[in-house]
Amino acid sequence: MTLTDSHCHLDDKRFAADLDAVLNRAAEAGVTRILTIGTGDGPPELDRAVRLAEKHDQVFASVGVHPHDAAKCDARTFDDLRALARHQKVVGFGEIGLDYHYDFSPRETQREVFLEQLKIAGDLELPVIIHTREAWEDTMRLLRENWSGPGIMHCFTGDRAQAEEALGLGFHLAFGGVLTFRTAETVREAAAIVPDDRLLIETDAPYLAPIPFRGKRNEPAMMTETAKALAGIRGTTPDRIGAITSANFDQLCLRPRNVNRYTEVSDGD
Repeated sequence: MTLTDSHCHLDDKRFAADLDAVLNRAAEAGVTRILTIGTGDGPPELDRAVRLAEKHDQVFASVGVHPHDAAKCDARTFDDLRALARHQKVVGFGEIGLDYHYDFSPRETQREVFLEQLKIAGDLELPVIIHTREAWEDTMRLLRENWSGPGIMHCFTGDRAQAEEALGLGFHLAFGGVLTFRTAETVREAAAIVPDDRLLIETDAPYLAPIPFRGKRNEPAMMTETAKALAGIRGTTPDRIGAITSANFDQLCLRPRNVNRYTEVSDGD
């Protein structure tokens, strides 16, 4: 089985002591590509994922400011994001969006920062990676009004109607360990109706480990359990789930960008 982890946080301090072992276990489990998310602890330090990706061929990076950290942004933040996003290992912009559950940043500030990042991602022709929690209506409204490119609904935990709404905007849906939880029947119903070419899997490691690892630190190797669960839901094999989701990641995130004054790719030097 060949797998691609489309969303994890390898720069998290919980991986600091054994990252090489984590990556080795991932490779042994068939995880050949990993996208590590570049939000870190928020501005001003936004390059941790990029620097990590520089060290490992199988690791790619995103850049962005999480809604939790929106209040930390200033004009320099957006300049830094534009510069980092030109790096050759950066293949996505995010995770960005809205989080009304914790409200760590004021909601109006979250919306302003979200909109500015959508503009930057559009200029750079990068797919957006969307975080939305208890903010579905506002998230979708802002996307309908301000985004026409590709993107990923990260850690999708909505119902069938929400899945159809996101698919209608052209988004891919990424499913993680929540899919295996006993209480996640509506998520499984949504996963059953996603077209093959819009399907992704992820870990969100170190968070949300799938059953039977729930409560432990999640890591990319554990996504085999999500692949098995998704295969059962869709009446196919884990090998096929791995193949189609890896192909979807390649098509979405590893395609060449058109060259314009924003997208000239940098090697990071």
